[in-house]
Amino acid sequence: MSIFTSFDINASGMTAQRYRMDVISENVANADTTRTEDGTPYRRKVVTFQQKGEKVGSFSSVFGKASDAYKGQGVRVSKVSQDTWTEMIKAYDPSHPDADENGYVTYPNVNIVTEMTNLIDASRSYEANATAFNASKTIAMKGLEMEQ
Repeated sequence: MSIFTSFDINASGMTAQRYRMDVISENVANADTTRTEDGTPYRRKVVTFQQKGEKVGSFSSVFGKASDAYKGQGVRVSKVSQDTWTEMIKAYDPSHPDADENGYVTYPNVNIVTEMTNLIDASRSYEANATAFNASKTIAMKGLEMEQ
């Protein structure tokens, strides 16, 4: 693995975490959106990551290629999906324009505390990748200084 591969791995991690922070920001911004373009309340979005590179097969094939396990290629966003497992929030507000016939309004399934926790996690992961990137850069610079 070359020093430039480590740059690519750390950069992919920073890019993925930055995208995750963008999606979290979208969730927070739409926490009170009761009607989207299709007429339904906003649904929380979740980012899923996947390892870059070749698809992984069965456990035995992975175990058989144990030496290749140390050849990282980074991470990428594999999909952004809607959170369908968390219940929407119902609140009684008969004066709201989106209230149903019983006076209940369906609000998005966005929990601000959860989103802020995820934002802190993404921020810390971004910082860890930036630190690793800077460490790799320092190693490369020291290597260049030794040749002089």
